[in-house]
Amino acid sequence: MAGLNKVMLIGNLGRDPERRSTGSGLTVTNLNLATTETVTKDGASEERTEWHRVVVFGKTAENVANYLTKGSKVYIEGRIQTREWQDKDGQRRFSTEIIANTVLFLDRKGGERESGYSREPAPGKTQEPSIGSGSGDVFGGQGEPFRPSLVAPPPPPNQEDDDLPF
Repeated sequence: MAGLNKVMLIGNLGRDPERRSTGSGLTVTNLNLATTETVTKDGASEERTEWHRVVVFGKTAENVANYLTKGSKVYIEGRIQTREWQDKDGQRRFSTEIIANTVLFLDRKGGERESGYSREPAPGKTQEPSIGSGSGDVFGGQGEPFRPSLVAPPPPPNQEDDDLPF
């Protein structure tokens, strides 16, 4: 049976992207992404932050390195991968990372925070590109930028008690 390995995160970069190139010329960019959730413990709310290592490859990696900075809000979609290697002392080391295949900018150009997922530019300003892979990539693809619907789902059908199977 096939498994599922998919990650979707929205968070802020903890530092500037780190770009490098492989021996074959492929661009690789590393990101440190913070996701924060509010949890209630003993009646008091507290924020809990998780840090994620994200790796981006190719043209998306170049664009991420060119346009994102520490504090940028992004949507990341990808998969989890664990690498294994030996350090200089011969010890086995492991690192779990998110291999991103989609990166979308959620900030407006000029540092203004965006209130939703709309990709519309502010009046009088140019639009900052959204980054992704596949046919919707604004850096060479033919699709529209990411615009999820903000319309509420339809209400559940009205059922009489006699129609219920129990």
